[in-house]
Amino acid sequence: MAMMTATSLDPVLRLRDVKRVFDGVTALRNINWVVRPGQHWAILGPNGSGKTTLLRVASMWMHPTAGEVELLGCRSGHTDVRQLRTRIGFTSAALADQLRPQLRALEVVMTGKNAALEPWWHSYDHHDRRQAFQALQRVDCEHRAQHQFGVLSSGERQKVLLARALSTGPELILLDEPNAGLDLGGRELLLTTLSKLALDPSIPPLVLVTHHLEEIPVGFTHALLMCKGSILAQGRIDEVLTEKTLSECFRLPLKLQRIQGRWSIHARTL
Repeated sequence: MAMMTATSLDPVLRLRDVKRVFDGVTALRNINWVVRPGQHWAILGPNGSGKTTLLRVASMWMHPTAGEVELLGCRSGHTDVRQLRTRIGFTSAALADQLRPQLRALEVVMTGKNAALEPWWHSYDHHDRRQAFQALQRVDCEHRAQHQFGVLSSGERQKVLLARALSTGPELILLDEPNAGLDLGGRELLLTTLSKLALDPSIPPLVLVTHHLEEIPVGFTHALLMCKGSILAQGRIDEVLTEKTLSECFRLPLKLQRIQGRWSIHARTL
């Protein structure tokens, strides 16, 4: 199939009236969402609100039951998704579990070139190895290049997966709960790295799924709140992340704070 090409003025991602149903249960309904160049989005919502499903549909790893997904100028059902996925950086806890623990960190990063899970599925050359090493440098993890993925700390594994997502110069980066399972130190180190990327004008749009406001890096520009498979609110981050919308989303009276660009929230004393 012929691939459409996107220009720098086109949306990077557009979902129109998207619906996704699993065994008669509607996981996503009436999703209309656009990600444009220069934007970095945080997707938040309670467990089961549809955040991960939204990301999987947006990345074309999952087909919508109804509606249309347009990703990097390519429409769902009208493009070779295997080729399209090589233009997207993607990380998730599920991806980390799929990778063989014996792989070296550098090998893990190289597999991003072909959106693969094993380096022996494709051929790689010196240029690929150099590019992978530079991606590890970008996330301050080059000293782990020759270490086995399985012996790295949880924080280091997430940095390696982030390097994998960055290694091929993607046009969009999707991050599904990269801080899941990290301790405080690991979380803060990863957030520092993500903040540096978000403030770098050469980085493509970032989309981050998280449960926690504290895990939104400095430099993110937009937010989308999910509730029961629908979008409760979306837009500029300052306009969406308010005590009113967050309290409605999580069904609790919440107190919101923002200090030096970082968000925090807690339940109001009853």
